[in-house]
Amino acid sequence: MRITVRLAVRDWDYLTPLVLGDVSSDRLDLKIDRVGTLVSSIGTDPQYDAGEISFSRYAGGRARGETDVLGVPNFIMRGFRHRCIITVKDSPITRLEQLAGKKIGVTGWRDSGNTWTRAALAHASVGIEDAYWYAGRLTEAHPIVDRLDGFGRPGRIEAAPGERPMMELLETGELDAVFTPFMPDSFFGANSSFRHVLPDFRAEELSYFREVGYVPGMHLLGVKASFAVEYPWLAQELSDLFDESQRVWLNKRRKYADTTPWIIEELGHVARDLPQGWNESGFTANERMIADFAEQLHVQGLTPMLLTPTDLFPNEISRSSKTGRVGVSA
Repeated sequence: MRITVRLAVRDWDYLTPLVLGDVSSDRLDLKIDRVGTLVSSIGTDPQYDAGEISFSRYAGGRARGETDVLGVPNFIMRGFRHRCIITVKDSPITRLEQLAGKKIGVTGWRDSGNTWTRAALAHASVGIEDAYWYAGRLTEAHPIVDRLDGFGRPGRIEAAPGERPMMELLETGELDAVFTPFMPDSFFGANSSFRHVLPDFRAEELSYFREVGYVPGMHLLGVKASFAVEYPWLAQELSDLFDESQRVWLNKRRKYADTTPWIIEELGHVARDLPQGWNESGFTANERMIADFAEQLHVQGLTPMLLTPTDLFPNEISRSSKTGRVGVSA
């Protein structure tokens, strides 16, 4: 019997083979919605059975004792965060250490990506208490919403002045740098007023990888816990489908590399500079990264206690084969 799974994910290009049906399962009938904003709660949303979820928000739920979502250690969104710190072109800041004492904007205080970016700063000995933080919308096109999420502290972590767009505040010098996972349109082009803080962020990120051994994960696969209990093999089956879609996508990108003039160079860098399993899914492959993220959540005051990897993934998936024959232990 085929099971219908209603799935909400962002429009990641490596999921194209899955969306198109080039990768499929004889046990699942996937109904995939490509969403711009993550579903706020897979555990309670009546529209979806599984989807892409924020690692930070999932961990926060676990810290509060919530068990309505089964987190699967398949990290749908991964990326280094050194590149996510931008400034104006004529800024004298070219090293993370120089952000000490500066005014920094963030698009959301407890976002997983910004948590990892603050971890990169901490790695350079710049902690939360060493800078002044402002949470706000990136551009005029973004909505005005609460981006502090209860973590504001007057004089240290505040809303952006007047809720003005942070790119405007950066250009006028009212901010020294901005953390953003996605670059605004104004960032691109020869005449842009903005640049990455780190002139050679690739070298910094590669050095970071060689020290920590992983590419940070921001979003992961989440399954409604009641659904996972009803079908104990389903979470692993979904994870395997995501892995296979990424494998098929990568092979096609290497063949059809003319989508941009230099994507072939980027694919070569990744193959040469990172080990083959840099994006491998599963608890064991990601345990150190999970532990480091949990530590950062606690150090940054986002969780009241230090969670362990097994606190976050108590239903560790036993990967017995690639046939979907899996077990989820309580």
